[in-house]
Amino acid sequence: MSSVLFDEGFTDDDTIQPHASTTSELLSKMTSEQECEELAYRLLASLPRSRLATIQRRLAPLLQFDVVGTLPAEVSLHIFSHLPAQTLLACALVSHRWRALANDQAIWRKLCVAEGWKWKQPSRIHSFDTPRRWDDDDEGMGDSDEEEELEEEDTIETVKAEWTLMQAELDSGFASMSLASRTSVLAASSAPAKSRARHNSAPAALSDSSFLRPDYKRLYQTHTRLNNRVRSGNYRVSTIQTRGGPSNAHTTTIYCLQLYTYPATGVQVLFTGSRDRTVREWNLTTGLVERVIAGVHASSVLSICVHDGFVASAGSDRRVAVWDLEKNALVKIIVDHEDSVLCVRLDGRRLVSCSKDRTVRTYSFPDLAPQFVLGAHRAAVNAVAISDTLIVSGSGDRSVRLWDAATGKLLRTFDNHHTRGIASIDFMAPYVVSGSSDKHLRLFDITTFQGWSTSPEYEGNPPPAPLAAGPVICATCGSAAVATQVAAQPQRCVHADLVRSVALGKDFVLSGSYDLSIKIWDRKTGALVADLTGGHSGRIFCIGFDCTKIVSCGEDQRICVWDFGHGIDTSFLQF
Repeated sequence: MSSVLFDEGFTDDDTIQPHASTTSELLSKMTSEQECEELAYRLLASLPRSRLATIQRRLAPLLQFDVVGTLPAEVSLHIFSHLPAQTLLACALVSHRWRALANDQAIWRKLCVAEGWKWKQPSRIHSFDTPRRWDDDDEGMGDSDEEEELEEEDTIETVKAEWTLMQAELDSGFASMSLASRTSVLAASSAPAKSRARHNSAPAALSDSSFLRPDYKRLYQTHTRLNNRVRSGNYRVSTIQTRGGPSNAHTTTIYCLQLYTYPATGVQVLFTGSRDRTVREWNLTTGLVERVIAGVHASSVLSICVHDGFVASAGSDRRVAVWDLEKNALVKIIVDHEDSVLCVRLDGRRLVSCSKDRTVRTYSFPDLAPQFVLGAHRAAVNAVAISDTLIVSGSGDRSVRLWDAATGKLLRTFDNHHTRGIASIDFMAPYVVSGSSDKHLRLFDITTFQGWSTSPEYEGNPPPAPLAAGPVICATCGSAAVATQVAAQPQRCVHADLVRSVALGKDFVLSGSYDLSIKIWDRKTGALVADLTGGHSGRIFCIGFDCTKIVSCGEDQRICVWDFGHGIDTSFLQF
């Protein structure tokens, strides 16, 4: 019986024995990887197409290996700390792990420090938002010899929107103040991201005890957006004074201005000087005058400089006056020049003034004791600028002179720096920028003597080589952006009249002219970046700027604010 049962093939084990070895054993018998690959391909080819997609999804994790994500956090952060900002934003799109690394505050703080950008605790005071026949003489210039970190719950879509928002305002072409197209792009890119909209809108009113943790990613992105707006000409222009208003405003031509931030409070104000013989301090939040310094000058105030709680003013009455802002009291009046004082500059070490009497005078600070009389110029000295160790002066004799501030020694003379008298100068060592009656600007490095000029005909200053490739390049300023407009407006890329005021920044050079325009130039190449018009109806005498705005004043009694930060919360930016 048992033998019969055995013969019928029955056993006590009811499991089925495999016909072949296991998969791993089978693969181990393959002689090469190529055979394994061929076998896998045959198996996949035999499956219905609907199953292949499922297998593809299962294979994807095997094909992706995040080397950075598997490293210790300190090592990963060190790698990310060497990446530029744009690459960090791209890395944040890869995965949750990479997003956390790319948003690390220490990395963004390092980037901000490299750019010189600092976080300021926002106050309850926010940036100013708009509420609303001149004299022919120009006393202010002498004659020439010729004449955020993302929150954990943010989604990948939010990060994508953030990337788009940062790029949306970078316009490669020349732009005017038209905002319609840019507004629609920004609205579209930011609409899906609730947290992003929250970051770009003004914060709720802050109580006295409110404290915001520094968000260096947000700080970096805000500065980048502002820089892009400058390059694309995206601004809104408003006025804080027009003829006749407000009631305690200047009553005639405004010759000079300066933005100033009080160190103790971080509140930014504007100082202006006028032909009405006064200096006024403006509240940029309300657009109203908060202080009037009167009774110091007997005629027009032609130049002012505010530094560390003191304001120095110079006028056509030959006087230089120093005022203590904290005490609201006059410190001293200096009457050493023999003619109108055209420019005054003040820092923590010295006060420097220049005059129609062809001299530059220096005084120690704060005692204001006389130091040196620098008398090498052959015509009125229209402008002066200072650094820790150097003084630069520009004159109607067409020369720029470089002086040792500590000894008063003339270090170098740049004769025939322009083809006509020099009207304005700014200095950020080692760069000097000058504006002239010849309608042009010139920037150069005092250590290498290299630079650019807006005049292509000027000997030794060919037009700068453009960085951007393109079929048409403007022969005057080297900009591809304005080349298409040159035929219709051949002088748009240069000033059409005397350049009365210049200002030098880290990325840009600004100029204000009697042609009623303010122009922004790329500091490296000299190419025109933006052309600001429509704000003034009279000659522009002075301009000032910070990272969010440009302010200007002139013959028409207007103070214009060219706002590049409209719609952006800038309360945490330190000016």
